[in-house]
Amino acid sequence: MRRIQIQHLTRYHYAETVTLLPHTLHLRPREGHDIRVQSSRLQISPEFRIRWKRDVYGNSVAVVDFLRPAGDLVISSDVVVEHYEEEPLEFVLEDGARRFPFLYDPAEQIDLTPYQSAIFPREQAVLKAWIADVCNPGTSTDTIALLNSVNTKIANQLEYLVREEPGVQTPAQTVSTGKGSCRDFATLFIEICRHCGLASRFISGYVLNEAVAQGHTATHAWSEVFLPGSGWRGFDSTSGLVVGGDHIAVAVHRHPEAIPPVAGSFVGSANARPELTVEVRATRIAV
Repeated sequence: MRRIQIQHLTRYHYAETVTLLPHTLHLRPREGHDIRVQSSRLQISPEFRIRWKRDVYGNSVAVVDFLRPAGDLVISSDVVVEHYEEEPLEFVLEDGARRFPFLYDPAEQIDLTPYQSAIFPREQAVLKAWIADVCNPGTSTDTIALLNSVNTKIANQLEYLVREEPGVQTPAQTVSTGKGSCRDFATLFIEICRHCGLASRFISGYVLNEAVAQGHTATHAWSEVFLPGSGWRGFDSTSGLVVGGDHIAVAVHRHPEAIPPVAGSFVGSANARPELTVEVRATRIAV
């Protein structure tokens, strides 16, 4: 078991006083058989009112209303989790899913259909060409080997970069430029899986600092694929590895742009010129 502390500080400085509209926060990790939140502290300035809810995906979402105008917005989250998954679990697939392509059980297909719908349907030809060397939907192949090949192809052939712009690149942009952030790589992996008929979803969260390399930040994004017999299994296309004990999921969604850590807006003049700084640190605590 690992104890991991996650410190996430978001600060907006405005050049003038503005009216802050409601903000939504995805900062509390998802709990389950592998992760338990031991403690959680959320500090926010200016004065605020907060309500918590679970969305349709089971994510814990904080909705914050601000009680007065301000020139600065500070959101500080400090969470300690217990992580019980030290290494990636072995893949145990049902017999019918060991070879790709395969069909999902009709009872599960009803719920999985939204996770098989392309996010960028006009780019399917680009995806097909880019993965032609590792994936041919008409040819039988080992399912896990296929997913690992796609995952490592993204990690090895594309250059990681820290991208401050909001949203995600389209798969065609990522492939054509040969560069992208972790959320861009996760989006590309998801679109490839959906192109092949595999249900997949986007995950936002954190990765342990000790696992971070090449300037990656502690905030992170990866993908999960639904595999009969094994459930939702994570693939990190930034490292090319299967997700394990270094990853802490915060939110899941079928669309990669739907679950940023902090989202909101303000009312002010064009002179407000907001400046954003984010500091994130995920560290292991001695048990």
